[in-house]
Amino acid sequence: MNDKKYGTAPSHTQAWIFQTWLSFIVSISATSLGVIYLPVDAWIKGYLGMGLLFTVGSTINLSKTVRDVEESKRLINRIDEVKLERILTQYDPYKE
Repeated sequence: MNDKKYGTAPSHTQAWIFQTWLSFIVSISATSLGVIYLPVDAWIKGYLGMGLLFTVGSTINLSKTVRDVEESKRLINRIDEVKLERILTQYDPYKE
């Protein structure tokens, strides 16, 4: 069996993790400040703020769901491959 095909994902560097968190914080902060200083009534600001929060929450849920689906596909494919290898090792074409 090819271990590279099913190996663990490479770990992220500290620089990448820092950049990811920084970009997330900057984008949420900039959008929030834009909504706060928008020259409109408070109910419109509230609506936009709630929309921002729901968008962030649904994005997190979607990314987790996509990751879980891909991990389950990888596990199912690995189980199927192991079953096939077991069948092939037990099969002897010269046995009568």
